[in-house]
Amino acid sequence: MSSLSPYRLAIVEDDPDLLELLQEELASQGYQVTACGCAEDLLGCISEQRFDLVISDIRLPGIDGMQLLQRLKQQPEPPALLLITAFGTVRQAVNALKQGADDFLTKPLDLEHLALSVQRLLAHKALRNEVQQLRQQQQDGPAGLVGKSRAMRRLYQQITQVASAQGAVLILGESGTGKELVARAIHQQSSRSEQPFIAINCAGIPAELMESEFFGHAAGAFTGARQQRSGLFKEADGGTLLLDEIAEMPLLLQAKLLRVLQEGTIRPVGSDQEVKINVRIVAATHQNLEQGVAAGTFREDLFYRLETFSLAVPPLRDRGDDLESLAIFYLQQLQQKQPRDVHGLSQDALDCLYRYPFPGNVRELQNAIERAYTFASGSNIAPEDFPTRIHNYQPEVSQSTQKVTTRWPTLQQLQQNYVQQVLQHTEGNKQQAAQLLGITRRTLYRWLEQGEHDSDSDE
Repeated sequence: MSSLSPYRLAIVEDDPDLLELLQEELASQGYQVTACGCAEDLLGCISEQRFDLVISDIRLPGIDGMQLLQRLKQQPEPPALLLITAFGTVRQAVNALKQGADDFLTKPLDLEHLALSVQRLLAHKALRNEVQQLRQQQQDGPAGLVGKSRAMRRLYQQITQVASAQGAVLILGESGTGKELVARAIHQQSSRSEQPFIAINCAGIPAELMESEFFGHAAGAFTGARQQRSGLFKEADGGTLLLDEIAEMPLLLQAKLLRVLQEGTIRPVGSDQEVKINVRIVAATHQNLEQGVAAGTFREDLFYRLETFSLAVPPLRDRGDDLESLAIFYLQQLQQKQPRDVHGLSQDALDCLYRYPFPGNVRELQNAIERAYTFASGSNIAPEDFPTRIHNYQPEVSQSTQKVTTRWPTLQQLQQNYVQQVLQHTEGNKQQAAQLLGITRRTLYRWLEQGEHDSDSDE
């Protein structure tokens, strides 16, 4: 017998033999099933019970399937509806699809086809619920950022605090963590939100052209400069300028940037006139600027000027269940751009994602979901749909020795203490820790989140 599913199903059928057959078949698959001989019976209990899916015949005594469809659509959280129809009412069933029904099957029923339809509709409904939750998360957090982990909630708070200031901001984080999204969120929450936001990658501009690109140039300033150019700082006047990969900026230009921050003026190449500007500088890098200062590749005075307001974007491996939320979010975006009959991720696929460390962070996850969505052959993404490096990844596991506790803690304290001991042993490597504990990395994140929540409650 299958384990009990969290999904609740209702069957509305006036043929008692068919009703009993369907109830037994779906119950054997682990679903919680309520059998109703008429629509009135279902409507009588739907206010007290929540159903994920209703399977109903179209032809019923009293309220028929079409009328039931309209009643169900009025519910605050309407269930999915699968209609059963005889051959002669197929046209009516197609009309029901246009009015909001999710699918229909014809009699005589193929039980295997029924099981597949039920699985598909429940997966689609679960995806819709996830998308709704993600949209709510986006409303709660800065635009463009998805996630509700402790690390991201802390980042949202810092974004709000920094946005109200006017000083330069330094955003630190590994490649692919979403530093530009954070910069845009700061801009959107600031008083400059109606003014330009310009992002430039310092690593993508040749060093000899960088000064002209940033500060502009006068006509005739150098060979080929036939016309005056305002430059990026002037174009962003009144708004925000993101200097991504600022560690790649040459030292000479770093000195001129420091002057911009101090004086609020720029001097175009070939001009003897200072130009007043009002630009908020947001710098971003994946490199350690303190090491750059020590190595002489980054100015110390500029570093301290930028560090006043610094934010650290957490890597994906430290964001717990945000990985699943992000995966579903990217899947939903793909469905809108290029619709396919791919509605979600299998549990094995999610476990596969949680095993992989994602050195490329959120950007790598987005690319992996796009690849899996394109190559998926079923209604749910499977592990083999991901790139080989992901679905074949196996974390290295070292031998561990269990430390003996000398106190009698509660079960919850014992769990948290033991988890911390394993994390100490693995030097913070959550993949190895989860492997040693015999749990998925997602479960480990949940335990750690619960432990942090309990610590906050005790303070």
